[in-house]
Amino acid sequence: MFNSAEHYDRHVGRYNAELARALISFAGVRPGQRALDVGCGPGALTRELATLLGQDHVAAVDPSPPFAEACRARLPGVDVRLASAEELPFADATFDHALAQLVVNFMADAPAGVTEMRRVTRPGGHVSAATWDYAGEMTFIRRFFDAASAIDPRAAAVDEGVTMRYCKPDELHDLLESIGLVDIAVSSAVSHAVYANFDDLWEPITGGIGPSGVYVRSLDEQAQRVLKDAYRALLGVGDRPFELTARAWLACGVVPPA
Repeated sequence: MFNSAEHYDRHVGRYNAELARALISFAGVRPGQRALDVGCGPGALTRELATLLGQDHVAAVDPSPPFAEACRARLPGVDVRLASAEELPFADATFDHALAQLVVNFMADAPAGVTEMRRVTRPGGHVSAATWDYAGEMTFIRRFFDAASAIDPRAAAVDEGVTMRYCKPDELHDLLESIGLVDIAVSSAVSHAVYANFDDLWEPITGGIGPSGVYVRSLDEQAQRVLKDAYRALLGVGDRPFELTARAWLACGVVPPA
């Protein structure tokens, strides 16, 4: 039985603290403000917000019970609730900032989710989002699907660089603009992760986290071995430590006066 929080931490979660700091800086979060982390997962962005603002100035939501429980256990002073972005359990204009890190592309209804983020953010406050550059420089996922697609044409149907919405700067901008935010800014950030060896990268993928993990677990053992070898060859890594980078797109808009 895989622990989803632990496997997430070792999967894409390795990059998230550095990305969280970049998103917080880009959004202009300052001490004394209140912030909401929408789709908090195990709590990488939540932790960085709490470090800056204090746990009592931070709230977080996630629709996954294991993720919400993990975030609550790690940050007991934060108001962590089990909820989706589309139905945030907070009153209007509660927060100075609502942030969604690596979430809008997984929302069931992204326009409804960011509309809710706007609703709970005060006029003059900021709504911000970050998504990976799956089609380009999110290296470990991009190379994974490059390897998978070269072996199995069916992999293209789950390639996040093809299937995910809101993972390009213009799409993120248009999403925030479509729900009435103003003064929208778009930027990028690069995060880094160090791996002890290729198996340190590969093993968390087999935990079934995200589309790449789901795809791996749909394969039989022989197909997994073939993919593993092709992926390792494409990355050009082996038994020694190595570092990979991951680019994300960032967007932030201001809630206009009522």
